[in-house]
Amino acid sequence: MNSPEPCRLIGILDDGWAGLGDLARAHLIECDLLIGARRTLELVALRLPSRVEQRAMDGLLGRVPEWVRAARGAGQRCVVLATGDPLCHGIGAFLIDKLGAGQVEVLPAVSTLQLAFARLGKPWQAARIVSVHSRDAGEWQPGAGPDHGLYPLLQAAAEATTAAPLMGVFTSPANNPARIARALIAAGYGEDFRLSVAACLELPEESVHADLSLADAAAREFADPNIVVLERCGPPDSRPRFGFDDADFVQRTPEKGLITKQEARAVSLARLGLRSDSVVWDIGAGSGSVGLEAARLAPRGHVWAIEKNPGDAANARENARRFRAHNYSLSEGKAPEGLDAWPDPDAVFIGGSGGELAELIRLVLARLRPGGRLVMNFVTLENLATATTTLTEAGASWDVIQLQAARSQPILAMHRLAAQNPVWIVSAASPAQTQSI
Repeated sequence: MNSPEPCRLIGILDDGWAGLGDLARAHLIECDLLIGARRTLELVALRLPSRVEQRAMDGLLGRVPEWVRAARGAGQRCVVLATGDPLCHGIGAFLIDKLGAGQVEVLPAVSTLQLAFARLGKPWQAARIVSVHSRDAGEWQPGAGPDHGLYPLLQAAAEATTAAPLMGVFTSPANNPARIARALIAAGYGEDFRLSVAACLELPEESVHADLSLADAAAREFADPNIVVLERCGPPDSRPRFGFDDADFVQRTPEKGLITKQEARAVSLARLGLRSDSVVWDIGAGSGSVGLEAARLAPRGHVWAIEKNPGDAANARENARRFRAHNYSLSEGKAPEGLDAWPDPDAVFIGGSGGELAELIRLVLARLRPGGRLVMNFVTLENLATATTTLTEAGASWDVIQLQAARSQPILAMHRLAAQNPVWIVSAASPAQTQSI
C-alpha cells in the first residue's frame, strides 16, 4: 500500500492566485480537502474545482491536525493555506509538531515581513522578529505580566541596540500599530523609536507610512492587515545591569534606609544565581532595589514582587518606571496572600516577612523549581534563628554569611570609616535538591 501524500502547507499573500507559483497552483487544483482561514480561502475559491472541499479553520486551529490525519488516512490529498511564510510565526511549527516533519511539505510565499522591509528599503538580516498576533489583552499597563499579548514587544524593545536597531512586528487587529506605539510610550520609550507601517501589502490599496514618531503613530488609524517596523533612534540604556548606588532608588522619606544596601544587595543577588530567563520572587520588596536589579540581570525572565506598605509600594513602582522594568510586576499586599497565583520560581528573595517567616519559607521550599535558590536577609537574631530552624526542620540545605561593611565618610580634611549594621544572608535550596549551594 502506497504511503499517503504529505500534507501541503502553502503560503499565500493578498494578491491571491496571481502570486502563487505553478506547483502551488497544481496542488490546490488537485487536492481533495483545502483548509484555511476564511479570508485565505476566499483568495482562491473561484479557481478551484467544485469537488474540492473547503474547510474554514477560524477558531478551530487545534482541530486542523486531526482533519489532516483523517483526510490522509482516507487517501485524500490535503492542502493547508497560510499567510506568507508559514514557518515564520505561522501555523507551520504547530502543524509539523503535531504531524511530523516528514508528513508536511512546505511551499512558502514571501513573508509579509520581508515585503515590509523591502517597501521601506531597510536591510533586515539583523532585525529581530516579534509577533503580537495574539489574543486581545487590552492596552499595555506597567507591571503587566508575561501573559499580556504585548509583552514580547516590550522585551525586545529593552534589548534593542543601535548596532541592531530594527524590529519587525507581526500585528493583529487589536494589537495594532497605534496600540504598539502607546505601549512603547507607556514603557518609557517615547523618544527612542521610530515606527513604520506597511498596510494591505500586495493589494491595490497598499500603503506605507515611514519613520513616524511614536506620538504620531499612537494617534493614527491604519488599514488592516499591516506590519510594523520599529527602529531604535535613541541610544539604549547605558546604565549597568548591576551595581546601582542606593541613592539611585526612591526611598521612604524623611526616614531613609528602608532599602537593602548595595553591599548586601550585591551578595544576595550573587547567591540567587540568576539566569537571563529566571523567574524571581521578591517578598517584602520595600523600595524594590533587589527585585529591580534582578529584573535587569534576568531580562528574559520576570520578577514578581509584593510589598505590604503602601508608601513603599509606591516608591517601588516609581523605581520600576525609572528603570524601565517591563519585566517587573508588583502587588500591594501581605505575603503569602496572592503567591499561589505566581508561577513557580527559580529564585526567591525574602527581605521582609511581616511576621510570617516560617510559613513563607515552607511555601517557597515547596514551590522552588529544580536548582532554585532561596535567599533571605536578616538584621535580628530572632529572625535568623527562626529561618535556620525552619530550614533544618524542612530538611533543606542552607548556609549563612555575616556581612558587615563600612563606608568612608569625610571628617575635617580626612576620612573615616562608618560601620553599617551587620546583615545575615541565608541561602538555601529545597530538600529535593542535592546540589551544593
